[in-house]
Amino acid sequence: MKKLLIGIIAALALLFLAKGVIARLAVSAGVKAVTGLRLEIRSLQVGVFRSRVHAREIKLHNPRGFPDPLMADLPELYVDYDLPAFFTGRTHLRELRVELAEFNVVKDRQGRLNLDSLTAVKKAKEEKGKEKKPVRPGSFQIDQLDLKVRKVVYKDYSGGGEPSVREFNVNLHERHANVNDPTALGALIVSRALLNTAIAKLAHFDLGALDNYAKDVVGKAVDTAGDVVEKASDTLKNLLK
Repeated sequence: MKKLLIGIIAALALLFLAKGVIARLAVSAGVKAVTGLRLEIRSLQVGVFRSRVHAREIKLHNPRGFPDPLMADLPELYVDYDLPAFFTGRTHLRELRVELAEFNVVKDRQGRLNLDSLTAVKKAKEEKGKEKKPVRPGSFQIDQLDLKVRKVVYKDYSGGGEPSVREFNVNLHERHANVNDPTALGALIVSRALLNTAIAKLAHFDLGALDNYAKDVVGKAVDTAGDVVEKASDTLKNLLK
């Protein structure tokens, strides 16, 4: 009986360790697929009997060659996922919580913008003026997205010497429902982070194209006060004038 108990405990320990490794790889691969950039995770907690992943101290790196190593500092990334769906080739997240403590927009000495390396930005440029291709029904689904953005920083090295720096305390907290496109998810996060800043003008960045690409999910956003965030479209128009 004692040997059986030890065997069960050992099996559960191995299962937990394997689940942790798989979860870490899945989160890193998922973020890379959405952003195109490398992710570093310092702390990861995985539910033993429940399909939940709680990652902390996450760093999203800039592309090589940029003077600043980090694009984003995320204190928390929480995922409640549907495990059986993964075995059928579907990505179904019951809940995704994303918190950005700091999001860095950087223009290097050659005038390159780090945002242009993001998968969502590239896709938005490609699809500008075209009819958006529908995602295969059911292949990707986030039931609830909880998005927090504290601060956005713009650093411009293009003038030579020390960079020109502007900081914007965004303090955004929104909830979105039924996000069904991984690329639109990236577009949504970036467009919402930059919306109430002057960075689009300062960096000559086409925020309108990015916002338009994410419009299918932006229209369903509700902020933490319960107000529908459709008014954001008017704000965007004013910023882009």
